[in-house]
Amino acid sequence: MASAPFELKGKSVYVAGHRGMVGAAIARRLEREGVRLVTVDRREVDLRSQAAVFDWFAKVRPQVVFLAAAKVGGIVANDTLRAEFIYDNIAIAANVIQAAHQNSAEKLMFLGSSCIYPKLAPQPLREDSVLTGPLEPTNEPYAIAKIAGIKMVEAYRSQYGCDFISVMPTNLYGPGDNYHPELSHVVAALIRRFHEAKVSGTRSVVVWGTGTPRREFLYVDDMADACVHLMKTYSAAELINIGTGEDITIAEFARVVAEIVGYSGEISFDTSRPDGTPRKLLDVSRLDKLGWRATTLLHDGLTRAYEAYRGSAERS
Repeated sequence: MASAPFELKGKSVYVAGHRGMVGAAIARRLEREGVRLVTVDRREVDLRSQAAVFDWFAKVRPQVVFLAAAKVGGIVANDTLRAEFIYDNIAIAANVIQAAHQNSAEKLMFLGSSCIYPKLAPQPLREDSVLTGPLEPTNEPYAIAKIAGIKMVEAYRSQYGCDFISVMPTNLYGPGDNYHPELSHVVAALIRRFHEAKVSGTRSVVVWGTGTPRREFLYVDDMADACVHLMKTYSAAELINIGTGEDITIAEFARVVAEIVGYSGEISFDTSRPDGTPRKLLDVSRLDKLGWRATTLLHDGLTRAYEAYRGSAERS
């Protein structure tokens, strides 16, 4: 699966979505690679606009593209903003991938999401289980948009010989996360909830769902390191999962977050809220064979994430 190393040093590298948690982490990691980092604010170039994207790419002509831009959110956001999630993410993928091809980008990496896998796919989730069963209904529009991006990458490799690749990160957390009370992912939501409960002296914190689903969590800077590693060492049509290969129940995870935040009250579960997929653990054997493993322990990563949250809360 591996090919001759791809050289990043000295090249113009565009990180689409550089203000998001994922894109910002990739940009931080690229500082060690000696690249010419290229970014553009969404107010200048709306990636949903074909004309704007095509015009910008023709002017800038980045040699390498990390496509990390996406409209993202947790279960509630995915389930309520269904039209926005499918339209925005298909438009972003279609515009950036086509523009990269038109302007002879040397390499592109498309970042998907583990929600592309069928809801009841065998665990751990193998890359070849895509499109083998029904998706989790709450995030189906987002998943379909991401699958469309993956299939575009495959098609552009096949028809045009583009060195475009796709990676599938697991659940991410860390600096730059979205802490919106209704629209955030589980890690950010729990950090905020436990912190606010500690500050206010609330005796009990409610966690959505039953607490039984199992999830895998990867520190975002580990994810960025894996992306740079794969950009330099991998070139094939097959997806590559990025994760830790270990999972934990939401209930256990909530207790770990509470401990790190310093919250000592009770934790209860609102079973009227959706659980989502029963289990999501990625098979990372392909990534392991390519010479990369996660190094940040969950407790250490969550400690850093909480420090980042407190810093952002104090500034706001």
